[in-house]
Amino acid sequence: MTAPFPLAPSLWAATAVAAPSTPALAETIEAEVCIIGGGYAGLSTALHLAEAGVKPVVLEAREPGWGASGRNGGQVIPGLKYDPDEMLDIYGEDKGRALLQFAATTADCAFDLIAKYQMKVPLARKGWIQAAHSAEGLALAQSRVRQWTKHGVDAQMMSRDEMVHNLGTQSYQGGWMDPRGGAVQPLSYAREMARIAQGLGARIHGDTPVVSLSKQGERFCVTTASGHQVLARKVVICTNGYSDHLIPALKRTIIDVNSFQIATEPLTDNVRKTIFPNGHVSSDTRKLLLYFRLDHEGRLLMGGRGPFREPVSDDDWAHLERVVGKMFPQVKGVPFAYRWGGRVAITQDMLPHLHEPEPGLLIDIGCMGRGVGMQTAMGARLAAYVLDSNEAVLPFPLRPIKPFPFHAFRRLGLAAVIALYRLQDGGVEQT
Repeated sequence: MTAPFPLAPSLWAATAVAAPSTPALAETIEAEVCIIGGGYAGLSTALHLAEAGVKPVVLEAREPGWGASGRNGGQVIPGLKYDPDEMLDIYGEDKGRALLQFAATTADCAFDLIAKYQMKVPLARKGWIQAAHSAEGLALAQSRVRQWTKHGVDAQMMSRDEMVHNLGTQSYQGGWMDPRGGAVQPLSYAREMARIAQGLGARIHGDTPVVSLSKQGERFCVTTASGHQVLARKVVICTNGYSDHLIPALKRTIIDVNSFQIATEPLTDNVRKTIFPNGHVSSDTRKLLLYFRLDHEGRLLMGGRGPFREPVSDDDWAHLERVVGKMFPQVKGVPFAYRWGGRVAITQDMLPHLHEPEPGLLIDIGCMGRGVGMQTAMGARLAAYVLDSNEAVLPFPLRPIKPFPFHAFRRLGLAAVIALYRLQDGGVEQT
């Protein structure tokens, strides 16, 4: 794993609830289930197993929420990268509808879990707006409203004037609003999920990187960097964009691209009234998409692509600062107080992948930027599968581990794709 550039704490690290105590593993122990990775998927799996009376052990290389779960934009967006009609075409009527039901309710899973346990997580659920940057994007918005409306969602088209009013920028031709979406303080959510899981009986150990995994009779031997081990009947791996070489070839099944973010100081009341006055969150229809919102204290956040390498200076966020200046001229002069980033795990087919290389070893990887709700919901399904091995409870079929072709050349390929996408996007460029 690669450590983040140590400029300053992210906005989320600076404003999150206190982290629960998750001391490093200091002894060799036995467990029914060992979960590797303390992000949303691992923590949700642990919480739901603990609800069912199983006391799992979670091993996290740093601290719960350290990876993308604590460094994303905090937008809770239902659905997948595929639209309803596409899902039905790919999976057929029965499986497609089951998957569609799962995808449609992922945001509910996150917000319902927060409410159920009264988690100390700042949140808003006023809807997600996908802003159309072009005529093609507007047609896409119209198609999505039509498709989701067929499935009972009160999706709504928005005109250019409505976009100006609800977003506070004149950069878009229109768009659509999905009322199921919203936002959370993402690191607070991860930490609170860890706290609740602990209260239900889960053991969570931070600063405990796993270095090897082997099978000894009927049990897996999970060995950590300190030499201490967890001997478990079942293992669930949820390392996502921060996967290493613990499982051969797993890291090569994803492209782990950087997504960078910036946040201003809290806006003045007058300026704040002009940007997201109704509490929505938004991302747009660009291939190199922008995502933006206000946080719970009135800071403007902007996110988008970053360099494939790890950041080396503040200049690596300059393209996003220019975007803010173009899209929201009313914030001119407001300083940017936070700069951070994290890795997004992208699979070849843009869908989450579930693997079971051998009985009792379950792997979940691939979020495509929608992990808050999706991996909360996924954790509940992973827990159910761990309990009874019924593949029908999994939202996606188990598949073999299949690396990206020419994965070693991914940086060159990604650079070419980014250049092409920039030409296709037009408008406000992330340059």
